[in-house]
Amino acid sequence: MRRAISLGLAGLLAIAVIVAIVVSTGGGGGGGSKTKRVVHGVIGSEKQPFFDDPKVKAAFGKAGYDVQVDTAGSRAIATTTDLSKYDFAFPAGTPQAQKIQRDRKIGTVYVPFFTPMAVATFTPIADLLTTAGVVHQTANGRILDMKAFMALVARNARWSDLPNNTAYPVSKSILITSTDIATSNSAAMYAAIASYVANNNNVVAGPDQVPTVTNAVNPLFTRQGFAESSTEEPFNDYLSIGIGKTPMVMIYEAQFVDRAGQNDGSIGKDDVLLYPDPDVVSKHTLVPLTTTGDAIGRLLSTDPELQRLAVVHGFRTANPRAFSDFVTQHHVSVAPDVLDVIEPPTYETLEALVTEISDALHGTTPTTPTTPTTPTTRSSP
Repeated sequence: MRRAISLGLAGLLAIAVIVAIVVSTGGGGGGGSKTKRVVHGVIGSEKQPFFDDPKVKAAFGKAGYDVQVDTAGSRAIATTTDLSKYDFAFPAGTPQAQKIQRDRKIGTVYVPFFTPMAVATFTPIADLLTTAGVVHQTANGRILDMKAFMALVARNARWSDLPNNTAYPVSKSILITSTDIATSNSAAMYAAIASYVANNNNVVAGPDQVPTVTNAVNPLFTRQGFAESSTEEPFNDYLSIGIGKTPMVMIYEAQFVDRAGQNDGSIGKDDVLLYPDPDVVSKHTLVPLTTTGDAIGRLLSTDPELQRLAVVHGFRTANPRAFSDFVTQHHVSVAPDVLDVIEPPTYETLEALVTEISDALHGTTPTTPTTPTTPTTRSSP
């Protein structure tokens, strides 16, 4: 009898072990977890909050992928990053993506979302610039006339020089805070806008034309002093320190919309966006480096949940209604359409422009980070 019980227990234990093995390897029906394929990507840091979002991770997981990303500057992704370690590269700008695509002879790229450049500022500043004829209120939002703004910078105008200025009577130069031109795509996009205006409203057509515009463009950057390497840092200063330090900052519109959508109080009633005229749209372009990277590009572009989450993080997608509904729901005042959009210069021309400006700033050829960084959790300012 005792032997029979022992044999029975042994049999039950054996069955339990088999069941445990089956469940742990994804068998045994709906209770098991499917093994996910690990995918490695290198992205611009402005997309880190999107890829860190647990809902985004879950959407990838549902499709069978565990997407792990490192961050690097978009210029570094195109030039110094060892892309052999990755399944996809996802810089913030089209010129960098085109260089990767051309260098690696890749036929297909994906643009799952995009965002225009914008200037985050405050109602008193916007009102001052409106009185000065630099900002115009339109049915499509507040528009910053870049030609008029650059004329103020050219004569080194101070805030205290503006007539009837009782809202911000400080002696600081009128400038837009940007990031470091040597490392950041958002600063390069700012330079692209300014170079277009300085070139009589024409895209700078080649590196040989760059010296003709730098006298007008350089002061926008050289008068700023120290500049941060990531767009998130000056934007956080704008949110936390406010008008005293950062009356205007060049950002991606998506940053402002993302933060406003969190409803955490960091975007106040006097925080407003200006849209440069002309403007540049940052097309976030995924370059697949492997067949698995290609699958991620397709997912980001077509999966309804990932497209929805891109809007939640402030990006515009191929479905304009989704973005419109989101900003209306969260009472975010944005331009329904960005009307005067220009293309940035080619990669080689933009690099020549960045080099000229960086030389003026630092006296040396610009450097870029060579090693992508492991993502860290985004913290509130």
